[in-house]
Formats: sequence, C-alpha cells, structure tokens
Amino acid sequence: MRVANTFDVRVRPWLGRAPTIRHLALFFFLLSLIVLSGVAQPRQSPPPQSRDADRYTVRVAVDMVVLHATVKNRKGIPVSGLDIGDFQVYEDGVLQQIKAFSHEDIPVTVGLVVDNSGSMGPKRPEVVAAARAFARSSNPEDQMFLVNFNENVSFGLPAGTPFTDKTVPLEIALSKIKSNGMTALYDAVAAALEHVKKGQRDKKVLIVVSDGADNASKRKLDQIMALAKQSDAIIYTLGLYEEGDPDRNPHVLRQLSEATGGETFLPETVKQVIPICEQIARDIRNQYTVVYAPTNRKQDGAYRAIELKAGTQQGRGRLRVRTRAGYYAPYKPQPLPAASNRQ
Repeated sequence: MRVANTFDVRVRPWLGRAPTIRHLALFFFLLSLIVLSGVAQPRQSPPPQSRDADRYTVRVAVDMVVLHATVKNRKGIPVSGLDIGDFQVYEDGVLQQIKAFSHEDIPVTVGLVVDNSGSMGPKRPEVVAAARAFARSSNPEDQMFLVNFNENVSFGLPAGTPFTDKTVPLEIALSKIKSNGMTALYDAVAAALEHVKKGQRDKKVLIVVSDGADNASKRKLDQIMALAKQSDAIIYTLGLYEEGDPDRNPHVLRQLSEATGGETFLPETVKQVIPICEQIARDIRNQYTVVYAPTNRKQDGAYRAIELKAGTQQGRGRLRVRTRAGYYAPYKPQPLPAASNRQ
C-alpha cells in the first residue's frame, strides 16, 4: 500500500500528456528507487517457535474447562491406554461434552514449597534429597521454583531468576536452607499460588512439604482454600509429623490436595519421602487432559462442582479418577435496568 501511494503522487503530473523519453527514464528511475527501498527495508520475521512447546500446548478457547486427571486401578497402579470415550465429566451433576483429550507427558511449572521451621532441622537432609530426586525425574522442559518458609516466606532462586529448568540451581538453593522459627504455611501457599501463575506451561503443580500446622501466617485457612479453588494448580502435600506432635493437622493438607486434584502423603518415616517425590513425578508425567465447554454459560462467579469418571475396563475393575473438585465461574456484573422517566 505504501508503494502504491508513492507511485500515485509521482505519476499524476504526467497524466493527460504524451510522455517523452526523458519522462520515461525519470519514471523508471523513480520506480526502481521505490522498489529497492521496499526490498532493502528489513522485515521482522516472527519469533521462532519451539516444536516441543507447540507439541505440548493444549489449545482451547477461554470458555473451556481444562482438567488434568490421574487414573488408578483398585491397587493404586496408574492406568494408561484410556481414550476419550472412556471418560464422562459432570458439572453440578449435568453431563458435559468433552471437546478435547490427550494423554502425553507435557511440561509443567512446578513450585516446591518447603517448610524450614525449627522442627524441620533433623529432617532437612532427606527433604533436600527428595526435592533433588523430584527435579531429576522431571521433564527437561519443566519450569521449577522454590519457596522457603518459616514465619517468613522467601523465594529460593537468585533474584531475577523466577524459574529454572536446570537441577543445579535448584539444588544450590535447597542446600542453603537453614531450619529455624515457626510455620507460616498459609502465607507460603498463597505466595506460591501467585507465583505459579507467571509460569509459561499449561500445567501447574505445587508440592508442599511441612511437618506442622500453621502457627504464624497472616492469612486464614478459608482464604487459602478460596485461592486454591480459583487457581488451576494441582497441589500435592507431604506431612512429616512426629508421633504425638501437638501441631499435627493433616486435615489441612488433605483439603488443599483434594480441592485441586492432588494427593496427600503421610510417610511413616522420613526415608519414605524420596520414593514419594519420585512417585509424584511419575504421577504428573502420566496424567490425562480432558477439556470441555460448560453447558452452564452464566457468568455469576458461582462455584461449579466437577466429577470426572472413567468406565471400568475388563480385567481392571473399578477405576479411581483424581482431578480438581471444581472451579469458580467467571463473574460479569449484570447491567442495572434503566430507570423509567416519570414526570
């Protein structure tokens, strides 16, 4: 369009009269300048896209609900080989139509939320080793970050490094943790839920490791549960409790996991933490992704309960499906009715 406008301006004075050889020579000279200027002007090429990132992305419309689900048999063994026809999803008891489905090892944004209160001191070596085991079992495309907490909350990676896909920076950050102080579990989960939003992976996961109930947070449990339900992050929790611990409260950890489609682990010994973290890594790697468009289109901000089922298969018996328990619908204020003009 720019070339056409320039050509129109420069040729118009010649219209209506016979062009001379001089005019024609000048015309072709100007035209060559125009063309060459267009060729010489650098063109911005679109940024290169990673084939892996494109292959791992589940593209859905903004009004779709995306569920990441783990399916296990009655022995607790993950079940593979299911197809879209094996699943049924219900929202508030109403059957929904599945629009997209996949079963791939897609990269995730993972936050390790590690309790470093004073009582964690004796358990520190095993917890650090477990976090390393998880990082080494991760997908090379994963984004990871670390949140440390006692009565204060801090991010473990260096300033200016919100995420890393390398295990070494994460291991260095884990090795610098010192155990002291009280436990601000709720504040740590809130900080991690806010930070995980910034990740560039479709699937988002938090792994929370703690040995006690909250005794130092500014936030309350009901606030954290609301944040967890509004987030699309899956929360796995590990409770490292001593026998007779007065702060023992696994119910809180279970609430966080069940609401978001994760799982709670209560190992009997600290040595079980490493295989548990490896199990979580395998769990994340083998999830199904189910996408549906809700039939309830109301933008009322209400909570919608979700139930995802997988049909029993021959030789497998009843299958147990774990995914998030629901979500909050978007909220759009309704316009007020126009006031009638009365005299």
